[in-house]
Amino acid sequence: MPHKPARIVLGLTGSIAAYKAADLCSRLRQAGHDVHCVMTADAQKFITPLTLQTLSRNPVLTSLHEETSWQPGHIALADSADLVVVAPATANLIAKAAHGMADDALTCILLATRAPIVMAPAMNGKMWLHPATRENVATLTQRKVRFIGPEKGLLACGYEGIGRLWNIDDLAQKIQKLCAGRPA
Repeated sequence: MPHKPARIVLGLTGSIAAYKAADLCSRLRQAGHDVHCVMTADAQKFITPLTLQTLSRNPVLTSLHEETSWQPGHIALADSADLVVVAPATANLIAKAAHGMADDALTCILLATRAPIVMAPAMNGKMWLHPATRENVATLTQRKVRFIGPEKGLLACGYEGIGRLWNIDDLAQKIQKLCAGRPA
């Protein structure tokens, strides 16, 4: 069944898994979606905006302070998004979103958008299982934020367990289903 092309805002946070978001961006773009990437300052330590700009064929929003028009770019993206995907979503980003903090372009978009939001967590397993993170996930789930993952496996910190970013093939398929209006 063909999918409906969507405008997807892809948010990246400061996790080693940020490099996998380049593949996700590419897959979504190849599927015909209009992908707009937003990076936190910490995400930029793992992958460059140029990589995502090239793959998405759109400018990458990295700051609230580098606006190029009278209309704030983060509000324009929040208003025009059909879907907002945060991959990887760190414990820090999840906490900020759960508590309504908006101190960068991505968290401002999360507060301003009326589009569905999907988060694909990636973090140390102890962080994922911590009561504070569990409460933040529960809060966001009550607000209709959808979580995909994390999955179990070898983590970048050397531990084995839950916390890996969901498999990119499966994540892209779930996003495609959401864009087509089908349950993921």
